[in-house]
Amino acid sequence: MENIAMWWLPIPVIVIAYFVSASAMATDYKAGSIAISSPWSRATPNGAQMAVGYMTIKNNGTTTDRLIGGSFDVAETFELHSMVMENGIAKMRELKDVEIKPGQTIEFKPGGSHAMFVDLKHPLSKGEHIKGTLIFEHAGTVQIQYSVEGMGVQSGPEKVEPVRQ
Repeated sequence: MENIAMWWLPIPVIVIAYFVSASAMATDYKAGSIAISSPWSRATPNGAQMAVGYMTIKNNGTTTDRLIGGSFDVAETFELHSMVMENGIAKMRELKDVEIKPGQTIEFKPGGSHAMFVDLKHPLSKGEHIKGTLIFEHAGTVQIQYSVEGMGVQSGPEKVEPVRQ
């Protein structure tokens, strides 16, 4: 009888694991023909004044659009940056905008283009979800949420595709 009653014990563990993993999955956002996937940042140490944001942006439309700005709820300033190699040295450059041509996908990733959040109001902690906006020339403003991952992490939350039956 004890063995029969024990079959249900794994069920709460499975349910809890599902909700924990679902909260760590990537989220998608849309603004007009622009699709934004998996916005994320890294945790920062105490006293840090800057953090960096990553994501993927795809233009599903027929006209060019531009990412021209944004905001991050716990920072005073939002900037767009690129990383370029000059004579073997990585250099960061501030951008006034990021052009996204029809059908093009732009990936903001470690070691490449990114959003920079300047003058943080508090350190970022792993597991937080921070609200922000992205502003596009044509698609307008879209509300997004950045998932904060651990310090030193090289990729954001896992993108999970729906199961097709």
